[in-house]
Amino acid sequence: MAEIRLENVSKRYKAEGRVQYAVRDISLTIEQGEFVFLIGSSGAGKSTLLKLISREITPDEGVAYLNNMNMARYVGPWRAQLSRSFGVVSQQSLLIRKRTIGDNLLIAARATGMYRKGQKAVPKALGIVGLPNVESCFPAELSIGECRRAELARALVSSPPILLLDELTANLDDDNIWDMMHLLKELNDHGTTIVMATHASQYVNIMRKRVVTLVDGRIVGDVRNGKYGDIAGPSKGGSSSDMIV
Repeated sequence: MAEIRLENVSKRYKAEGRVQYAVRDISLTIEQGEFVFLIGSSGAGKSTLLKLISREITPDEGVAYLNNMNMARYVGPWRAQLSRSFGVVSQQSLLIRKRTIGDNLLIAARATGMYRKGQKAVPKALGIVGLPNVESCFPAELSIGECRRAELARALVSSPPILLLDELTANLDDDNIWDMMHLLKELNDHGTTIVMATHASQYVNIMRKRVVTLVDGRIVGDVRNGKYGDIAGPSKGGSSSDMIV
């Protein structure tokens, strides 16, 4: 089981001497095996929400739960368990340019406590993303599309039940985006929970997964089988069976 639950979660920051909210009063439940797109304009709070889910940052208000356990309780030896629950791809590449792809994945595996199993996990993860022959390559030797696949392999190396993906398909051409979406669908079909922040509206519309829309740090839409821009509420004309409340 890998259920995520946020209750009235907010995150503040200071800008020009003023306190502002990156996300405000977010309540959200994501069940095991769901595929959720987070959409919204730049600065809407998508990246902050992903970081709150992964515990990269902590909320100023509210509580985040994983499997009904307050994530704040994952300390000490429990921290590695929490890390193994999430595979993360950030907007900024996490690949170390002076290390091979294999080394990058091995470092990520060991960071989650996988010391003995790490060596075997690396080729497995690269095989899943269709890069079986790049283990000895450096990031600069790969194309943009291959680098994004390597980032995804890095996130998969500890076999996490949840993937948190921040603009995974940014700067990719249509063929690479579609290939990536197909790969993500396969992972989701095998039970991996996927939460993905994206601006790829065309592919959100094709995939028809759960769509959560953020505006100014608040959730304004949460629609199953949704399309880009769907907002839960009678003004959008959606049927009640599609709405998540």
